[in-house]
Amino acid sequence: MAKMILPWFGGSSSVWSVCLVFFQVELLLGYAYVHWLHEKVAARRQPLVHGALLLLSLALLPVGADPAWKGSTLSPGLSVLAVLATAVGAPYLLLSTTGPLMQTWYARSFQSAGADARPYRLYALSNLASMLALLSYPVLVEPVLPVGTQAQLWSAAYVAF
Repeated sequence: MAKMILPWFGGSSSVWSVCLVFFQVELLLGYAYVHWLHEKVAARRQPLVHGALLLLSLALLPVGADPAWKGSTLSPGLSVLAVLATAVGAPYLLLSTTGPLMQTWYARSFQSAGADARPYRLYALSNLASMLALLSYPVLVEPVLPVGTQAQLWSAAYVAF
C-alpha cells in the first residue's frame, strides 16, 4: 500500500513513517482484540465472533487506494492514515489476529486435554513464514508484478484465507 500511495503525497520519508506507524498500531490493536476475545467471550462463541468479522471484512475488498484521496484537504499525515484505514484497515487488523488467536485456541484445546499446551512451535513457524515472505518479496514479487496486480492477488489470498 505504501508504494501505491507514496507518489500521491510527495514521496517523503514522513509518508513511509506514517505507514509504519499505521501498520504497527493495527498490529497492536489486533493483539488487543485477541486478548479481549480470549478474556471476555466464551470459548465456544469466539470462532463465531471472529468468523462473522472476517465475513464482514470481505465486503471491503478488493484492497486498493482510492485516487479521490490524492487531492485531500487533510494534512498529508492524516490523509495517509485515512487512505490506509479505508484501503486495508479492517482486513489487515483481522489478519494480524491470526497467529495469536490460533495459538490461544491451540493452547486452550490441549490444556483441557491435560497435554502440553505450549504453542511455541506455532509461534516459531509463524515467524519463519513471515521472514521467508519478507525476504522473497523484493526478489520474487516486486520486480515481476505491478502494484495493482499485487493488490488484486492480496485480495484473492485474503478471500482464500
